[in-house]
Amino acid sequence: MSASAAKPRMPLHWKIAIGFVAGLALGLLVYYSVGTEAPWVQTLTRYVTQPFSTLFLSLIFMLIVPLLFSALVVGVSEMGDIRSLGRIGWRTLAYTVLLSGIAVLLGLVMVNVFKPGAGVDPVQAQQLLSESAERAQAIVKDSAEQPKGMDMLLAIVPQNVIGAASSNASILALMFFALMFGIGIVMSRETPAIATLKRGIEGLFEVSMTLIGLVIRLAPYAVFCFMFNLAALFGWDLVFRLGAYVLVVVGALAIHLFVIYPIALKVFGNYSPVRFFRGSQEAMLMAFSTASSNATLPTALRIADSELGLPRRISRFVLTIGATANQNGTALFEGVTVLFLAQFFGVDLSIGQQVMVMLVCILGGIGTAGVPSGSLPVVALICAMVGVPPEGIGLVLGVNHLLDMCRTTVNVTGDLGIAALVSKGEADAPSLADEGDLAV
Repeated sequence: MSASAAKPRMPLHWKIAIGFVAGLALGLLVYYSVGTEAPWVQTLTRYVTQPFSTLFLSLIFMLIVPLLFSALVVGVSEMGDIRSLGRIGWRTLAYTVLLSGIAVLLGLVMVNVFKPGAGVDPVQAQQLLSESAERAQAIVKDSAEQPKGMDMLLAIVPQNVIGAASSNASILALMFFALMFGIGIVMSRETPAIATLKRGIEGLFEVSMTLIGLVIRLAPYAVFCFMFNLAALFGWDLVFRLGAYVLVVVGALAIHLFVIYPIALKVFGNYSPVRFFRGSQEAMLMAFSTASSNATLPTALRIADSELGLPRRISRFVLTIGATANQNGTALFEGVTVLFLAQFFGVDLSIGQQVMVMLVCILGGIGTAGVPSGSLPVVALICAMVGVPPEGIGLVLGVNHLLDMCRTTVNVTGDLGIAALVSKGEADAPSLADEGDLAV
């Protein structure tokens, strides 16, 4: 083995962090020294940094439809035979939707109360958008075509699936079709044709994930370009906005993890939250360090069996599905990020649009891959759907890894919590109820 082959590679998130800091520092230097009106700065942004960042976004958008469709179908189809699973399958689904809905609602309330993205000069924001006029016009067009009121609810059921897949404004309809398609697979008789179809969709998911992995390798350079353009335009104001955004996301995740989950365990399961968290701490640490629900799955399965004493037939089912289909922290992150970017760019989202964001985030929690940065394509998609410039995801790429670690911890803890709740009342389920000093 050569010396070059043995040399360890720098982790991707460190490369992204370097790109973030370098782009931010150089952009601030330009902002406070020569300004953005200098000819060489305009040439650099017009012909180098802006085109590269636009190409990065285009590659992500190119993969959204196959990734989202296959992930949703695979996540639902892994539920097995709903008719034989009965209450276990439906209780898992009910708790998943309930906790995801609470998570997104909590995030939306906090971002509306603290408004981390508000107060940016509209002229500067428009200047940023003018660098991608073509993309901005496409977003405005999609937003204008978006149905309102009762038409918005009726449009969830698509008349033309291909048309829904080709329009950002109709992406909720595509997600509904994928959800129904997955349910159809679950309820269909297991035949060679159905088995082949499932393997084909799983293959599509694997290929989409492979391509996303290749695209994400460009992230350090895209982050540098994003941050240079933004810092050169907004100066220190950008740093303050990002700090407020991170605090809101982490605060909302902490409330959901340490308040909502214990209440759910106490009210619906009569479990001791202290004992639950004490037993789950190894899986939580693994989730935080890897930022991947899939990578944490083996540890979570072992913890459910050895520390929490949950029935294997339930924990295997709930945790395996939850690695893809129960992403409470991710749904919360997506909702907060979309509203933060809307505030940053001065896009006023109505209550109806925020409700739509909430619904898509809940479904996005089912269709988000359990790997690092798996939620970024969904965030870009939701932004475009409600008229928020998707270029704005460049703002959060630099701090995404930290937030990814935090939201993955919430996701994995939620999987274990739902497994505990679903196991309540089963004949072979142990009692995790309050035990003296463990009760809270």
